[in-house]
Amino acid sequence: MGKGKYQDWLTHEGLTKLEGWARDGLTDEQIANNIGIRRPTLYDWKKSHPDISDALKKGKEVVDREVESALLKRAKGYETVETTTVEDVGGTTERTVVKQIPPDTTAAIFWLKNRKPDEWRDRKETELSGGVGVQVSDPYKNLSEEQLAKLADDDDG
Repeated sequence: MGKGKYQDWLTHEGLTKLEGWARDGLTDEQIANNIGIRRPTLYDWKKSHPDISDALKKGKEVVDREVESALLKRAKGYETVETTTVEDVGGTTERTVVKQIPPDTTAAIFWLKNRKPDEWRDRKETELSGGVGVQVSDPYKNLSEEQLAKLADDDDG
């Protein structure tokens, strides 16, 4: 496949490669490098060629969903079945154990902060109603023009 020619990447083979790289977790910069172009060129291709944009989105969506599922599973905790083979003088024995993986607090917090930011963000914003109610006095308010001019001259001298 030719390097850097967008037509080559609009073929079934090219689009499949792009989707696969995205599904493998490569960044746009890494994908552009694999193609032999710079990242801004890839962005231009995505804008002008919907097939390229769609292939990259489709590949990324698969992995994003898998990671979301894994994060949710970890946040909630889960059971897993482990089978081990033990060898002893009498032969081999398979042992099956159900393990409880406890919920992960960090995963739960991450999930909630992203899914329900208004309720779970660290920084709470407080809105004030009404006026501030502070009066600022102007020490020059009752001075005449001559007095103000004299003050200005005193500052210059």
